[in-house]
Amino acid sequence: MESIELIGKIILQENISPIERNKLNNTFVVHIPNPLASYYSRFTEVNRPNSIVLLTKHPVSFEKILRVTKKINGLEKINMDGAKCEVNIGNRKYSGIRLKGVLRYTDIENIQNMYIKEGFEFSRNERISDDTDALIRVNKFFKLNEVAEGIFQSPNNKDRFYIEIPKDMHWDKFRDFTFDIKNNVSVSNYDIAKGIFYKNDGITDMLRIIKPNITLEMIKEIQIKYLEKLS
Repeated sequence: MESIELIGKIILQENISPIERNKLNNTFVVHIPNPLASYYSRFTEVNRPNSIVLLTKHPVSFEKILRVTKKINGLEKINMDGAKCEVNIGNRKYSGIRLKGVLRYTDIENIQNMYIKEGFEFSRNERISDDTDALIRVNKFFKLNEVAEGIFQSPNNKDRFYIEIPKDMHWDKFRDFTFDIKNNVSVSNYDIAKGIFYKNDGITDMLRIIKPNITLEMIKEIQIKYLEKLS
């Protein structure tokens, strides 16, 4: 099983919620829920953040986010994963830091202060409701195992797969294809997003699929349907 590490981007549509407490006054912080929260919550009662986004006053480079997050992890003896993030709500666009690995909501204010010490400025608070529809783009690192041709699995989450596709889809086309495919495969209740890998020979388009206890055979069934749509 070949293991690879790549840089890429994930684009997903999620219902986000504002963080109203345990943050610096008048700053904009949102929570991105786990797409399979209803499944995983049956196995744990711990109320931990899934993904936190600290919205920044100005766009910040991926390099700076990585450097500062690594420094904070070392100082605080924690293990956060920081990524460059863009959040689109209607016609409004925000830049920010997407954080995974925040153990408690009460840690958010201290984490914000650590970033401020490194020169980050945070966006002023905006009023949004719970479960606000948002389109989110996250630049991140991927560590993957290739399990079949054009199919990769996360070594840290066996329920998470990635499939390569031959070309990009506009978001509206991706959404239409996904609705049709979900009604024409035996696999149900899976979460899917689209994205890209940056490789030596350029950009490779891909899809990310998550489902508890999903199998390679299920992934191949979904893969075939998208390849048919894109042929």
